[in-house]
Amino acid sequence: MKKLLSVSVLLIGSALSSSNARAQVIVIANESVAASSVSMDDLRKVFSAGASNLKEGSHVVPVLLKAGPTHVEFLSTYVGRSDAGLQVCWRGLVMTGQGTMPKSFDSEVEVVQYVARKAGAIGYISEKTPHEGVKVLAIR
Repeated sequence: MKKLLSVSVLLIGSALSSSNARAQVIVIANESVAASSVSMDDLRKVFSAGASNLKEGSHVVPVLLKAGPTHVEFLSTYVGRSDAGLQVCWRGLVMTGQGTMPKSFDSEVEVVQYVARKAGAIGYISEKTPHEGVKVLAIR
């Protein structure tokens, strides 16, 4: 019984610490994007190649991270796809001539730099990553 209790406590502690370790994702945009907030539905559509405009009218260009905890958290929370599923979605558009793959970067710093200089760019980073020169969009 003691052994079972110890294992249970370890599992619960592990689950709690891993949920606390999740990246706190923020959505960033170039200053040219008029919106100050974005809906989860808009994020899903924009990053899944279903839309190139936010509902309020701003034209946006999605920017992706190539990998990492922030990328995984963003996709699972806001896009509802795995990285593989997202790649299949975009590649389908590329193969039919209906789109081009979004820019993707190895680091969050590179995402911030690109979003800061590319009109209409929208991306995501960890809230701990410095993000001067871009605006943070509230998620509703």
